[in-house]
Amino acid sequence: MNSTARILAVLDELLTEAGPQERGALWQLAENGRELDANLVRLPPNAEVGEHQEDVLDVLLVVIAGSGRVAAGGDVLNLAPTTVLWLPRTSRRALAAGPDGLAYVTVHRRRPGLTIKSSVAPSAAYEGGEAPCMLDRVCPGCGRLSPDPAPVFCSRCGERFPER
Repeated sequence: MNSTARILAVLDELLTEAGPQERGALWQLAENGRELDANLVRLPPNAEVGEHQEDVLDVLLVVIAGSGRVAAGGDVLNLAPTTVLWLPRTSRRALAAGPDGLAYVTVHRRRPGLTIKSSVAPSAAYEGGEAPCMLDRVCPGCGRLSPDPAPVFCSRCGERFPER
């Protein structure tokens, strides 16, 4: 993990370098070990992002250039450069760019990685034999594996095992 502060992007330069009709994420925070996600997004004139809802994360939106509006919770809020908008998790919102387009930065906690889960729960029937993991039988003091299936104290060092 890198703990050195450094400049990652100059947003005015990124907007100038991108073609006038280039839309979407022009830059993304991609540093290893980060706890945040951030994006520079540009919408062309009069483009829209349809109504949607973020169920897990709060989002901070900072307008960099252009203008637009956000419809959220029955309110319509005007967006202009230097406007900072908080979009709490579970809020529904839709964005619309004005006649000059809209460029903004979004920042939120990093999303957890996607996982694939079985749609069917495995059978919990007892099939005999040893449990596949015996970590509950490893002494936290000396690391010795206890032959006792339900140890209370380690026979080598006397350390108490955690309660189950």
